[in-house]
Amino acid sequence: MSINRKELFLRACRGETPPRLPVWMMRQAGRYLPEYREIRAKHAFLEVCKTPDLAMEVSLQPFRRLGVDAVIVFSDILIPAEAMGLGLELGDAGPNLPNPVRSKADVDKLRNFDPEVETGFLPEAIRRIVKSVGPEVPVLGFAAAPWTLACYMVEGKTKEGFASVKSFLYHEPRTFRELLHRIAEATIPYLKAQIAAGAAAVQLFDTWCGELDLDDYNRFALPVAQEVISGLGHRVPVIYYTKASHHLLPAIAQSGANVLSVDWRVDLTEIRKSLGPRIALQGNVDPAVLLGPPEKIRAVTLDAVASLSGQGHILNLGHGILQNTPVENAQLFIEAGQQSLLQDVRPAAQAS
Repeated sequence: MSINRKELFLRACRGETPPRLPVWMMRQAGRYLPEYREIRAKHAFLEVCKTPDLAMEVSLQPFRRLGVDAVIVFSDILIPAEAMGLGLELGDAGPNLPNPVRSKADVDKLRNFDPEVETGFLPEAIRRIVKSVGPEVPVLGFAAAPWTLACYMVEGKTKEGFASVKSFLYHEPRTFRELLHRIAEATIPYLKAQIAAGAAAVQLFDTWCGELDLDDYNRFALPVAQEVISGLGHRVPVIYYTKASHHLLPAIAQSGANVLSVDWRVDLTEIRKSLGPRIALQGNVDPAVLLGPPEKIRAVTLDAVASLSGQGHILNLGHGILQNTPVENAQLFIEAGQQSLLQDVRPAAQAS
């Protein structure tokens, strides 16, 4: 019996074993694709995010070119920061928030926003993508987890160690918790608007939670991740992505997410053994592997497919695809995952 992409994806989110693994890639709409570079030659990054037709077009490019099993809407995790009142610059050099949040007065100035008004371009892009791909393909929405968005809002940009963030957190923990709570309060309706527009699942990116030790993760990052996830009311599956977070995984599993998306530093088999089958897993091929020779890409992909025997597993990279990845290598990763019948995979992977 054939099964469409959306049902394949949702079965994996529910912890079931579909006939084959669903496969997609974080940052799959991006600079490794020549058709994306053509659009970016004419339009700035934020302009693409805020123009529904352009956002739809770049979201669909990897679906057309690679045949991925899920289409994630093209946007940026910092869009809510701008809607909350911060200036935002997004260029090829990375994000910049020129007036970062560094005090209680700065936190008090942040505002809640109506996602269909201030960020209406995003749900509109999702509506157009859903209409284009039809009911058999899952469209994914996303947002930053409150801790990760707070890192950018306080630091102003990406910085090793996030010294300003941790200084704020340790000197003014109550104010910092208020910042996290305000972000969570804004994120819930932001994601609900994406779900109402047709998102079949949403992903919460907590890229920088690995900067915290277990105690601080439990005190600051986890409660607001739980607040967001519970605030969505189980409307659709929630995928929770964390990076460099091996030391946090038992706590992360308490987030309420349906799926944990993990990076390449951890062994999926070990995670499944320690966390059990109640939570699905996404990942976790090293994006740099896609810079290697075809036989390496195929072997690592098949090992990832075999690691969980298909149960509750969405095949993905452990972080976003690198911009210098050859398109044919991305294609090989997708096809190797999609063509591997689960019962036949382990011998092939071991033989490699």
